[in-house]
Amino acid sequence: MDALKACYGDGSSDSDTESDPSTIPASACSKELTPLPPPPISLLDPPNIFGAQDLQIGQTTRVRSFPHVNGNYAFHIYIPINISPPSMKVLAAFLKKVSSQEPSLNVVDVDAPLNILCKNDEKLEQVALGREFHISLGRTVPIRVHQIDSMVSMLKQKLQTQHHNYWIDFNKWEVFVNDDHTRTFLSLEVVQGGLVEITKQIEAVNTVYKLHNLPEFYKDPRPHISIAWAPGDITNSLKKVVDDEMNKCAVGKSLKKCIFNCKFKGIECKVGKKTCWICKISDA
Repeated sequence: MDALKACYGDGSSDSDTESDPSTIPASACSKELTPLPPPPISLLDPPNIFGAQDLQIGQTTRVRSFPHVNGNYAFHIYIPINISPPSMKVLAAFLKKVSSQEPSLNVVDVDAPLNILCKNDEKLEQVALGREFHISLGRTVPIRVHQIDSMVSMLKQKLQTQHHNYWIDFNKWEVFVNDDHTRTFLSLEVVQGGLVEITKQIEAVNTVYKLHNLPEFYKDPRPHISIAWAPGDITNSLKKVVDDEMNKCAVGKSLKKCIFNCKFKGIECKVGKKTCWICKISDA
């Protein structure tokens, strides 16, 4: 099986140690800068996007696959996903079977050994499945402080007008590997419900990234959330374990059956350690 690219780099965390972007003078961020085309006039005086009312400290970390440069901030845009308690029990049962055959698996973001957590149902559900997951809509990229307002404002323009009243169905356990084959991920993929809407959102993000000279997302994006990871490229062995377990679960059932679903509740972006909503569904 060809290696599938995931949205992760080599480390276990992307927590930035930089200070608040608003405290950094613009002159400190002008070195080695390639000038960008001027933004639309409507964005020259954007709102206070990262004001105190819009910000919260991020609770989870993402992997940063580029070196730290003073004045740069890691930028990530995603759909936050939470798993309901009933769905946790279904997923936990599957994770137990897989981890018993692949003991090298760890919980994403927490980096706790999955097979250890599987010995305690409560800890397994709380630590491995009780946190917030992310469907990435773009690569995690470095941006300069003067680009922040322009990026967020343009993303809001593009994404707030799209269709938001939809459900996201996770239909398939899948195995992904990162670009440099240093980590393999056990993930849940969106292959039906919500795929069309998410694909359009990725296209909108690509447009904004391109205007800021940033790398676009993968050509054939496969929306997913990652549950666990293992060091190195164990795609073949993990894929075999997952497929075997899926086939057992699918006896007499359709392989297209939804494993779990959730309602789309909005899109967030994270700059350094701070997050803000790009669009939000109030009743989600």
